[in-house]
Amino acid sequence: MNISKKGDWVKVYNVVLKEGKRAPQVPDDTKKVPLEMWVKGFLLNESAKIGDIVEIETYIGRKVKGELVEIQPNYTHSYGKYVNELAYIGRQLRGILEGGEINE
Repeated sequence: MNISKKGDWVKVYNVVLKEGKRAPQVPDDTKKVPLEMWVKGFLLNESAKIGDIVEIETYIGRKVKGELVEIQPNYTHSYGKYVNELAYIGRQLRGILEGGEINE
């Protein structure tokens, strides 16, 4: 999908602060790069293509302008790799809270 229409879920990109304009207390290597922002929301323009400057409305109603970088973006976060020791914590805790195990 290369063209988005009004109301589509999209992601925009914006440079918040250019390199050299960062706060003086940030580390030197951080000062050398821009502060960037990626935001997802609903497209307010009638239509747009990747690379266009558009306005979106976030899920909570904030309006943001930026470069359209993705149309119908996926959520790609995770909680990391499976950890065997964590698999039974919920059941164990539920048992303790329900009084199935005395923990004094």
